[in-house]
Amino acid sequence: MSLLRMSARTLVQEAAANKLVEDLGAQFRFAYGYDAGESERRSWGSSLPALASTLLDAGLGDVEVLIEYPVPLSSYRVDALLAGANPTTGEPAYVVVELKQWTEVSPVPDSEDLVTVNGMGNRALLHPVAQVRRYCDHIADFTKSLHGREHRISGVAYLHNATDFGVDQLFDLASDEQGQLFTGSSKGKFQKYLGERLAPASGASAADSLHPEAIAPSKKLMAVAAEEIADRSQFNLLNEQQVAYSLVMRAVQKAKQSDFKEVIVVTGGPGSGKSVIALELLGELYRNNFTALHATGSKSFTTTLQKVAGRGTLRVQKLFKYFNNFTHVERNGLDVLLCDEAHRIRESSNHRFTRKDKRSDRRQIEELLDAARVPVFLLDEHQVVRPGEMGAVREIDAAAKAKGLTVRHVDLDGQFRCGGSRAYEEWVLRLLGLTSGGPVRWEGDGLFKVLVAETPQEFESTLRSRQGEGLNARMTAGFCWPWSEPVVDDEKRFNGLVDDVSLPEWDWRRPWNVQGDRSVGGYPSKNMWATDEAGFSQVGCIYTAQGFEYDWGGVIIGPDLVWRSGAWVADKKSSKDTVVARAAQDEFAHLIRNTYKVLLTRGMQGTVIFSTDRETREMLRGLVSSG
Repeated sequence: MSLLRMSARTLVQEAAANKLVEDLGAQFRFAYGYDAGESERRSWGSSLPALASTLLDAGLGDVEVLIEYPVPLSSYRVDALLAGANPTTGEPAYVVVELKQWTEVSPVPDSEDLVTVNGMGNRALLHPVAQVRRYCDHIADFTKSLHGREHRISGVAYLHNATDFGVDQLFDLASDEQGQLFTGSSKGKFQKYLGERLAPASGASAADSLHPEAIAPSKKLMAVAAEEIADRSQFNLLNEQQVAYSLVMRAVQKAKQSDFKEVIVVTGGPGSGKSVIALELLGELYRNNFTALHATGSKSFTTTLQKVAGRGTLRVQKLFKYFNNFTHVERNGLDVLLCDEAHRIRESSNHRFTRKDKRSDRRQIEELLDAARVPVFLLDEHQVVRPGEMGAVREIDAAAKAKGLTVRHVDLDGQFRCGGSRAYEEWVLRLLGLTSGGPVRWEGDGLFKVLVAETPQEFESTLRSRQGEGLNARMTAGFCWPWSEPVVDDEKRFNGLVDDVSLPEWDWRRPWNVQGDRSVGGYPSKNMWATDEAGFSQVGCIYTAQGFEYDWGGVIIGPDLVWRSGAWVADKKSSKDTVVARAAQDEFAHLIRNTYKVLLTRGMQGTVIFSTDRETREMLRGLVSSG
């Protein structure tokens, strides 16, 4: 829901009484658990009264203003969504308003939708019309009441402190019904625009139809990858996602025209859209005959993309590679190399099975930097879960600097997995001590559900009920139990999976997902466990879950991480991951907490947690309300 909702007339009164910023600040603190920044508070105090007085002067004082309206299934919020009635048809009408205090703006050379703002350094920002246009598209895509009625929503960027002359170059980007630009000097045109779309009547009914409102689910990455790559765009990139996309396309065009090389580093948490950006870029580059490849360090993720996105087309499947495939490729032989899940970059591409004549004397990061004119790294530093993984921003920056390369950074502050709940991701980081502040209660935010199960039976039945509702649910666990090969008879015929994840105290046992790359006995291969419907009955580990998403995630916290005397204790003896257990104690403790962070952030609608340790369960139960 929006932070505040009121009529334009009430908004003017709140601002005049100096209550608006105070009320918004209180709602922000309630929604996010921390205080809004000073720049955001200044923006509320300046921009919202300017919008409200414009509405009042246009005779639209009864229009409803939904302040900081959430973009569905993301953590983005539009500055204001105006709700009212169409003056001609009487049906609900909505105007998305992006408010800017900018006065002087310059376009980024060779890019039609990126700008820099005077006083904000050289940081590339999305053109406000492109920004609001994408908000409109996204809201229409995911709001059920607007499906088939997309004409009801339009969008504007209102630069109330600027003049048309001061930002004249912004008008070079073509406008349309979902993206118009107005400034303080064109206030009259803005009022005329609003009067053509909103009647001078109450907008309460139109606003009610959006809240409460069930939203359509996000288009899942695997389900649309084939059309994305082979046919047409399926994703609507927002804000920094579009900035990353545009920076890469700009660099590619410059590289085509001259001897040019640039590195793009995109960072973001789970579900912030890193893989969506990668596929959107791959599809566009592929359609325009640029040489581009997608690479990861995850066999499960790469294999799934090859199968789903390629749809059996060998040419498309070849677009998906591994980080260690670039030891002996031509330097700058590709236009673009998209390194997805780049936190999994290793120190070296060599391993014990690498042939001597194929071994490399370069670090893996150097190989990836050398492989393309535009290397793109998409990563989340909190997902490093094995010793030797060194895909950190500082490592990439240092390697690029040593080669004399320019690096551009984009931080994706959006959150698409976990139901768009930034509050949940922050809760997980604090729970596991990966950010400061210590564990806090989960109060709920209306976007995401967290449950703590008392028994493994309750854990499984809760997830199974979600599966029965047509949702996609998966059980995962820390690597605290052995992982056996499938059982076969004397004639090598499959005879079942071993119930390795065994909790005898509760008389509960389940098998890990299949070890191999092929399905057996109706069980999907390890690479397809997260996306195949038959994957529910097996427990997934970090190596099969990382990089994927499902509607509901279940996490069994094993004895490798327990809560004692107000702190987490990581127990190497309880881990069956021999590679991780060989790490030094401090590194092991960090990797285990990162592992559970990854597992806890796979769900899009909710997470169910069960700990095998009584004291840990009690701690969790104290943080999460029952039910």
